[in-house]
Amino acid sequence: MRLRRTAVVLAVAASLLSPAVADAASADGVLPGSVTLTESALQGVHGVSPDVTVRNVLTVTASGTALRVRLGNPFGATALRVRSVWVGRQPSTGSPALAPGSNRRATFGFRHAVTIPPGASVWTDPLPLSVRRGDHVAVSVYAPGSPVDDHTFPPPETGTPGSFASAAPGDAGSDESGGAYGAFAPGVLWWADAISAVSPARGTIVALGDSITDGYNAFGGGPRWTDVLAERIATRPPARRLSVANAGISGNTVSVQPNPYDPTGQCCGPPAPVRLDRDVLSLPGVRYVLLLEGTNDLGGGDNAPPAPAAQVIDAMKTIAGRVHAAGRRIVGATILPMCNAAGGPKEQARLAVNAWIRTSGTFDAVLDFDAVLRDPADPTVIRADWRTDCYHPNAAGDRLLGDSIDLRVFGL
Repeated sequence: MRLRRTAVVLAVAASLLSPAVADAASADGVLPGSVTLTESALQGVHGVSPDVTVRNVLTVTASGTALRVRLGNPFGATALRVRSVWVGRQPSTGSPALAPGSNRRATFGFRHAVTIPPGASVWTDPLPLSVRRGDHVAVSVYAPGSPVDDHTFPPPETGTPGSFASAAPGDAGSDESGGAYGAFAPGVLWWADAISAVSPARGTIVALGDSITDGYNAFGGGPRWTDVLAERIATRPPARRLSVANAGISGNTVSVQPNPYDPTGQCCGPPAPVRLDRDVLSLPGVRYVLLLEGTNDLGGGDNAPPAPAAQVIDAMKTIAGRVHAAGRRIVGATILPMCNAAGGPKEQARLAVNAWIRTSGTFDAVLDFDAVLRDPADPTVIRADWRTDCYHPNAAGDRLLGDSIDLRVFGL
């Protein structure tokens, strides 16, 4: 009996020291009552990680226990070799310091290390960590020499999502003081793209979009419109609440086409239909999808001409059909003004797409964001005090979008 017990102990110790290997569908082990507390969709691969630890910070939009973190290598040509991951609560986004006693070492199938092949993602085992809505969760990842799958279009705010990198080589994941880390990089995340938990919330809303959803250029110090939505939902009774996951990627397109801005294919994420499974349907607890895309397709760029209305409409039909086939509901938002010349082909295409969104019945509900922000004196532009540039609302505009959403479309 003593020999058998010793063998078991040695086997467990060996499993903790040897890396697990993730497969392309490694989203197993979802606990009952799990929802996605937050997301920041990965957009491309940019270089190889130096010998540093990256402390990624995301803010959760609902309370929960038994946290799990997803790490991804969707774009890497080689394996992501994760040597160590630690997860803790961070009292302030201005400092890499963690709440004392909150830092937990993550495991993957009870192993401390994991190898994630190209194209795959993996969830940690459930962690003994509880959070409340608005808490900042720090995910410290040590994976030197691995491809850097990242999200690198920072919103202008100093808050999350964002990250700190260790100042010296080595694994600094266990450091709660934050002394091992340098300055905060807003909007920059490596590998960590989603957090789930067992939650009293009844499900998740995923906002699938481009830079307007990502929060790019939303100058003025306020939250993104998805964060405003989460704030409003938090006023509902706990059992009626929903979490909000932001799957916005700056420069993303709603149709499958060459990206207008990036010939490398690593700037702006795959087109929405290509990333729909990974960034939306594979997440725990998804009940609603909120689609706000099409600006980049209709606007075009040096790498792709402006898309016709039919192309954008066909893509939206495809997305809606797949969401419905998966048993979820989808809410469509109209495309914001883009400073296109009145009567010109780009503006005619935008108006045609918006008319279809409003009247086709493809979506379970429609949010008329165009009507909320357009200038009554010139409906081809966002009103001046609500915009940063021709395409992006400022913080005041984002606040208006978030406040304009009729919560009844989500059963609230």
